[in-house]
Amino acid sequence: MRWVLEMPKPTGPTNPSLRRLVRKLRTKGKRSGARLWLELAERLLRPRRARAEVNLSHINRHAQGDDITVVIPGKVLAAGKLDRPLTIAAFKFSAPAVRKIRAAGGKAITISELLEMNPKGKNVILME
Repeated sequence: MRWVLEMPKPTGPTNPSLRRLVRKLRTKGKRSGARLWLELAERLLRPRRARAEVNLSHINRHAQGDDITVVIPGKVLAAGKLDRPLTIAAFKFSAPAVRKIRAAGGKAITISELLEMNPKGKNVILME
């Protein structure tokens, strides 16, 4: 009888840029004590089919207040409209969503850019 050892199937995301981002979020979260980054890292580690896909109408409805940043652990889609300028950070954006965000006077940034701009995670809302 011959034993064949098979390599285990990879678990978690195989996207190298996503893995780098998660590592960066965990490091920053542990050093700064901001639980937001640790929670965001865990949500990004979900399988792709379970990751958030959020429409602009949902963001517009639930993001209340001035000078806040909304972070989406997944993709922002363009359904609906944005009626005020918001800073939205996400792992991915659809092209029409970026156009609508900029047309409303807002900013569409990556999670890495948000991490550099706001290492403590102040005035950031995590939305799914």
